[in-house]
Amino acid sequence: MQTASRHRPAFQIYAAAVLVLNLAVILWGALVRATGSGAGCGEHWPLCNGVVVPQAPAIATMIEFTHRVTSGLSLIAVLGLFVWSRRLPRKHPARTASAFALLFEVMEAIIGAGLVLLGQVGVNPSVARGYSLSIHLVNTLFLLAALTIAVWAGGGSGFSWNAKSGGRAWFALCGLGLLLLGISGAIAALGDTLFRTASLSAGFHQDFAAGVHPFIRLRVWHPVIAIAVAVCTGLLCFMAIRKQHSEGSVRAAWALAGIIVVQLAVGMINLGLLAPVPLQLIHLFFADALWIAFVVLAAEWFVAAPASETRPLPEFAERA
Repeated sequence: MQTASRHRPAFQIYAAAVLVLNLAVILWGALVRATGSGAGCGEHWPLCNGVVVPQAPAIATMIEFTHRVTSGLSLIAVLGLFVWSRRLPRKHPARTASAFALLFEVMEAIIGAGLVLLGQVGVNPSVARGYSLSIHLVNTLFLLAALTIAVWAGGGSGFSWNAKSGGRAWFALCGLGLLLLGISGAIAALGDTLFRTASLSAGFHQDFAAGVHPFIRLRVWHPVIAIAVAVCTGLLCFMAIRKQHSEGSVRAAWALAGIIVVQLAVGMINLGLLAPVPLQLIHLFFADALWIAFVVLAAEWFVAAPASETRPLPEFAERA
């Protein structure tokens, strides 16, 4: 037990670094999609255009190849987190979370390879791509959740399930809403990439025109879902702040509320400016930060620990 205790602070730092690395990979993946570079390595995997390292690559190839390299590095980093977590006590939340993180990271690689081999990248507008993208998005959020728990719990001990905390239905509703919001956002972003418009008014006409592509039809629902989920999570934050369940839950609730406001503002600007690539990446960053803050709030709400234990938010979430 003493050996594990000596390694917990360093483990938490490493887990945070792995979380940040995966966020960078996610953002770069969005850049791949937004620039239409998903087919930069052709329908080859794990090779790129039939070779290990592409020679004199085009820009699209460089973007896609970089994404593959960083994805591989993140897999190695999560594997290292899993191995390190074996030194923590059995049933420790960080140990369990690290195991799930490795599972979801492997699934990320399998799904990514499938998208390439099936040709569901680049300018492919097939409806099947929308389903694959949705599965990819949900798996990514589960990966972020597992890594967030690893960071949150990595520096503590003596955790136990708080059976009297209540609020399960509300957390479940908001969690499902955030997953649905993420899926609609991913499809909306894909629609913006594949079916760009010259103006906001032209985009509205396109959204409601008869016989349009399903990606365009679904694109109009993303802002509606965003408002509904913002109301749900906002009420959840109000409940957490009012009940003063714990110091950590109050801090997480304030962070979540702040990110909701920022994300709504960024979303409106993104819509008004017709989703330029840099703003798409900013929008995605705050979407991931919102999900991370929600996971931390749920952990603080449902998992009890000794009063002497403090589990700070990841530094970037605190700044947000």
